[in-house]
Amino acid sequence: MTGNREDSVVVLDFLKNGYADDPRPMHKKTAIVQGVGVNTIALFELVPKKDIFLQPGQEVYIGEGKRDEIHHIVGRIAHSRLTQTAKDELEFVVKDIVTKKEKEFVDFFNKAQPLTMRMHQLELLPGLGKKHMWEIVEARDTQAFTSFDDIKNRVKLIPDPQKLVIKRILLELEGNEKYRVFVKE
Repeated sequence: MTGNREDSVVVLDFLKNGYADDPRPMHKKTAIVQGVGVNTIALFELVPKKDIFLQPGQEVYIGEGKRDEIHHIVGRIAHSRLTQTAKDELEFVVKDIVTKKEKEFVDFFNKAQPLTMRMHQLELLPGLGKKHMWEIVEARDTQAFTSFDDIKNRVKLIPDPQKLVIKRILLELEGNEKYRVFVKE
């Protein structure tokens, strides 16, 4: 949830021989890496360096300067272009990112604001309606939340806040949401 620059990507899938639907002859195809950015939580398509083999779940550096595994960044990729393996890995990788950056996502619950006169950012989380939204706002006005467990303990009947964040990120990655809360452009 920090800036729009990306320094690291977690590999979702590694296609040693490139895309199967690439019409070019085999000797012209390049290996492809599909991954998700650690900071932007955006989907990326990358080309690894020659003779590099990457595993799903592996984190690779893509920032400025010398890169050990990645030759170049092709760009952002639509969810619909992900391989089935990448789609299967996505939820696990997103869960890991949310777990590692829990404080940033808990801050969302502490700082979320109204979007319009009738809708609040908190209501963008799947399964969270006005009643839960007001409970969260009242609880955070008393004292800021410190963790997902703190939210669960202080806001009665709320579904698992970590799962709500993960579901919202997955919906945003699919690209059909009007508002983006967690995935950066």
